[in-house]
Amino acid sequence: MKPLGLILAFTPLIAFSLLSRFLSHDLIGVAGLVAALCALIVILTGRPIWPPKVLNTSQVVIFGVIAVLGFAVSKGDDRWLATWGGAGVGLVLGLVILALVPVVPFTEQFAKESTPQAYWSSPTFIKINRVLSAAWGVAIFLIGVSRVVAAAINGHTTRRLPEIILGLAVPAIIIIYMLRFSKSYPERVTHEPAHAAAGSQGG
Repeated sequence: MKPLGLILAFTPLIAFSLLSRFLSHDLIGVAGLVAALCALIVILTGRPIWPPKVLNTSQVVIFGVIAVLGFAVSKGDDRWLATWGGAGVGLVLGLVILALVPVVPFTEQFAKESTPQAYWSSPTFIKINRVLSAAWGVAIFLIGVSRVVAAAINGHTTRRLPEIILGLAVPAIIIIYMLRFSKSYPERVTHEPAHAAAGSQGG
């Protein structure tokens, strides 16, 4: 699985996270709209276009809802939506990814682009993608938790350190780890049978 494909798939989430942090709270609808359009562009530029990848489709829906709410809510509510919606979107997306693991692990659709069709129904292929999808779901959820905690702390202090650590550093570390895990785990699992066979022959 190519790390670049995963990075592009999460472009809408990254775009929304940056825009919701740096734009004023009354522009949260704009941030949601831009993120939803990014997700739509990723769908239209991907191959194959149909069926669309569940991760991209989920992001279109999530950010589309935030965009609608952002343009519809009153001035007093947009600050709340910008603060907690911007921080908590990772919680929602993480839960969606986890809920889809038994049905359609989102990494499976990316893996099929570089894996011969003969292997799609193999237990190893299914195991790898269920583990990777579950790991990404937990990772995105933890990023959401970190950002929600950062938002909660920011409401009670003027210091920027909690935001830097919890809002930026922790998510970056989690994403870097997951990109490495997404590359190393399939290689480790696919080599397990060979190692086991070599061990049994040696014994």
